[in-house]
Amino acid sequence: MTTRTAVRRSPKEGPEKGGEWPATSEDVESISQRLAEPPWLREKRLQALSAYRAFPMPNTSDEAWRRTDLRSFPASAFRDFAADEGDVDPALLGTTGPVKLGPQLLVRPGHATQRRGQDELARQGVVFADWATAVRENDILLREYLGSVVSPQDGKFAALASAMASVGVVLYVPPGVNLDEPLHSVLWAPGAGKAFFGRVLVILDQGASATLIHETASPTEPEGQTFHSGIVELAVREGARLTFVEVQNWGEHVWNFTHERAKVHLDGHLDWAFGAIGSHLTKNFTDLDLVGRGAVGRMSGFYIVDGVQHLDHDTQQNHLAPDTTSDLLFKGALLGRSRSVWQGMIYVAPGAQKTDGYQANRNLVLSPQARADSIPGLEILADDVRCTHGATVGRLEEEPVYYLMSRGLPRKEAERLAVDAFFAPIMERVPSETVRMRFQHMIDEKLGMPGAVHAE
Repeated sequence: MTTRTAVRRSPKEGPEKGGEWPATSEDVESISQRLAEPPWLREKRLQALSAYRAFPMPNTSDEAWRRTDLRSFPASAFRDFAADEGDVDPALLGTTGPVKLGPQLLVRPGHATQRRGQDELARQGVVFADWATAVRENDILLREYLGSVVSPQDGKFAALASAMASVGVVLYVPPGVNLDEPLHSVLWAPGAGKAFFGRVLVILDQGASATLIHETASPTEPEGQTFHSGIVELAVREGARLTFVEVQNWGEHVWNFTHERAKVHLDGHLDWAFGAIGSHLTKNFTDLDLVGRGAVGRMSGFYIVDGVQHLDHDTQQNHLAPDTTSDLLFKGALLGRSRSVWQGMIYVAPGAQKTDGYQANRNLVLSPQARADSIPGLEILADDVRCTHGATVGRLEEEPVYYLMSRGLPRKEAERLAVDAFFAPIMERVPSETVRMRFQHMIDEKLGMPGAVHAE
């Protein structure tokens, strides 16, 4: 099995750093023409490009970016939009090992999409398509939903991805359709000196239910850097139930920026699970908007970073209607000279009475040079609510490690078991056995490298 994160590196930087990526109207027109997009979609792209140009490049004077410095971002180094050729890691496709997955899309920028298991979905009226196919066959669906959850006005990189996205995944489940088998999509984008822009659009209509596992991945390149900007939009309609699982497994040469939001309507239910072990730098905005009475959203995430990796997750739980519930738990482990940032906010709008909101972030620092910043927050504008939050940053406790060693385990194995126990509450919240196995494999792979726990 290919190990995608075995290379420990500090990416080399080009001579020009700190500027914005030079998007042009010619780039936008070329993408739209190549995909044979209708005029309305080309116009949306051009409007997003204008928004991108209007936003200043984020810097550390902006509160959301205070702990993530982009001055070393080599903006001018990325001009190739096609992924390299090469075999896909079979572990991603579920073709080896214990993890078996259902209908699948394998998306590679600049290459044809590979599909598996689509026939039965089509008979049920389900749309599970790559971006180019959705543009050709689902114009009405895109007109209604595209940009309705994440707007180009949400930020610099949201506007850029809205203008430039050429690959993506679209899932639509009709009213009352319940999909028992998990769907699986992979954005596989190997190479250095690349710029990749993608989007995910998921719509569950009234009373529908589905599970989608979406993975972004690439091998780590020994030389050069790559840039990814993406959007994820989730619309959970009345009474629908969505389980959405994200796996961020970029190579450690990738600068990764994403804007993600879910809108959960009346009595809708979202279970959102997230795992991250890759990239050189990630800045991720994740918003949960509970817009209908009785809406429920649960967010569960883990991250493991080492070397000089930097992961910054900015989460927002927005209670915009009465009787809504949110529950967030993120856990992270840090090795080497890595850094993690988690900034979380529970917002309760005026009139959103009977809100129940919870958020917690726990961090395990496994190296003296690693650093974790954890910043929870509450903004409550209603008076009949229950909202709590918590955050911890600590080191591996010696007592449970000593106990395990007293039972005959070597120190390294005892430490590994203690780390597994730290992540166990996250694994318990993942609703799919298939996904739990995938996450556990990622954790074992990351921590199983020689000297991982004591990396300097």
